[in-house]
Amino acid sequence: MPLALRQPDTALPLSLADCYQGPLEHFTPPLIGGAVPHGAIKASRWRNAALLEEDMARYASRYPGGDKRAIASLWSKWHFSTVTVPTLTAHLLLNRDLPVGLDDLYVIQNEEGCAQGLWLPHEGERFTTQDTTERFTTLIEQHWAPLIERLSAISGAAPRVFWSNAGGYVDYYVNALAAHPLVNQEALATTRALLESRTLNGQRNPLFEPVRTYQPSGSEEVKRVRKLCCLRYLLDEFDVCGNCPLEGCDRQARRKG
Repeated sequence: MPLALRQPDTALPLSLADCYQGPLEHFTPPLIGGAVPHGAIKASRWRNAALLEEDMARYASRYPGGDKRAIASLWSKWHFSTVTVPTLTAHLLLNRDLPVGLDDLYVIQNEEGCAQGLWLPHEGERFTTQDTTERFTTLIEQHWAPLIERLSAISGAAPRVFWSNAGGYVDYYVNALAAHPLVNQEALATTRALLESRTLNGQRNPLFEPVRTYQPSGSEEVKRVRKLCCLRYLLDEFDVCGNCPLEGCDRQARRKG
């Protein structure tokens, strides 16, 4: 049955918050404009590796002595999810480019030091193109690329681990938003092209096919598997996740290696 769209109370164009229904009903939209919430972190700090490590310290303290690569990877998954949901919502439903560059947004963390929300100065500008590279410049070039470079530097994990985390959330949420009553099919195709192209802006696309599907022999179930492991198994508190490519391997041996 198609999802029913709850119409806003005014005749004004839909805001980002108006879109948080259907597959988005359990998510919280970012705060837009007004006073920056007390304690929110200006993301531009994270261009400095030392400040990034300082702002990750509360989360890292949950895993004393834990592998820094796994800790940084898990922290990034919280952050990438928090940024990806509103960014794709604006892309796919409103045709808008949110100001999600590191120099524009603030991040709201929960008590455990994980991202749980965003503050944005405004709701962005309308796109005038369906070119995949141009539409994702703000998110990729102004946020993910510099942040991933710093995360890799402070943790020792390869950049491809963090790109895989980011791409995994794009894959997940683009499929979820495909069921939204307001989704724009042209924008949906443009966003999926981001994950289907081997190159991006003339270079290797680090977001290419972050999740692959296959059907195990003798099974009717289609299984989705990440191309790269997020490394969380390196922490004693975790096993592999449900779509890990390392499922079934000797993880104790890998930890020692």
